[in-house]
Amino acid sequence: MDINWVLLRQISVLSLFFGLLLAVITLVPYIGTLSFIFLICFIAPLVIWILVKYNCLSLTSIKDSVIVGAIAGFVAYMGFSVIYVPVSVVLMKFFHLAANYGVGLMLQNANFFLLVVISMFLGVLGATVNAFTGFLTFCVMDMINSIHK
Repeated sequence: MDINWVLLRQISVLSLFFGLLLAVITLVPYIGTLSFIFLICFIAPLVIWILVKYNCLSLTSIKDSVIVGAIAGFVAYMGFSVIYVPVSVVLMKFFHLAANYGVGLMLQNANFFLLVVISMFLGVLGATVNAFTGFLTFCVMDMINSIHK
């Protein structure tokens, strides 16, 4: 299998951008939960839709959509973690503020290794869920294309 490096870079950059954006939004107390759910579940459909809209991606099989969804989900969560985790730790340890109180309590006493393990686990969880939503996006787009023909 030949890897299209340009497409991989486009997927990664878009996912990283949305991950960083959602990290900043998640720090806001009441809308943080919704943005976190969006991060875990709906990054892949957004990335796939943008790339298909600008003719950068043509989904030809279910496997393509699942791979794109998994890459988008993992990269977006890793970008999210780079911003959210350090800012949450600083807010909790020095200012005793937490955007999400449960996460703040967990991060307050965690060491660096535990933070990395939790971030990797949630990155894999985000990749799995986004792989599924990427599959659903492919099915919906295929159904819409078959209706228009």
